Amino acid sequence: MYESIFNHQSFTGRSGTFYAYEGLGSVYWHMVAKLLVAVQEYIPQAQDSVTKQQLVDAYYSVRSGIGFNKTPAEYGAFPTDPYSHTPAGQGAKQPGMTGQVKEEIITRWGELGINLNKGQISFAPEYLLDKEYDDNKLSFTRFGIPFIYENCGTKSVSVTYADGKTVTVGGNTLEGDVVKALFNRSKDITSVKVKI
Repeated sequence: MYESIFNHQSFTGRSGTFYAYEGLGSVYWHMVAKLLVAVQEYIPQAQDSVTKQQLVDAYYSVRSGIGFNKTPAEYGAFPTDPYSHTPAGQGAKQPGMTGQVKEEIITRWGELGINLNKGQISFAPEYLLDKEYDDNKLSFTRFGIPFIYENCGTKSVSVTYADGKTVTVGGNTLEGDVVKALFNRSKDITSVKVKI
């Protein structure tokens, strides 16, 4: 009956059987993560502020259902462990970097507002939650170096080099040699501070 419903034998790249129905959990969580990506893709396309806010609200509603937002008791394990699914009362199963985890990384970069386009990097974290800032600052790494967002109402990007020199550009976009150095992870740049 199981095979007649799910036709598991036709899916390649997996074992011959589901382990404790892990495939069912993987599909569910992966689909939620795909929905998160899909909603996020439409946010920049919104034609007016009301529609944009509705999409942002929908995005965070979908996001609230994903594991890392759960308590260990709800999730059945540490919610940051990359498990495919968590059956009720059994704890986490099937460890590994699933599509869900990869899609959460993609959406996180979207939340942080890092846009790569035609050799430029721009920063526009339009719907990053205020609660993520600690004393109006948020730190993370990208391209192997620290980035610091400072929520201060002005726009500028400051790039600090290994020799101690800091170059500040107005606005929220980097281009040219700076972008090449970041992509090449040249170690010439030691940090980037973005005022937003």
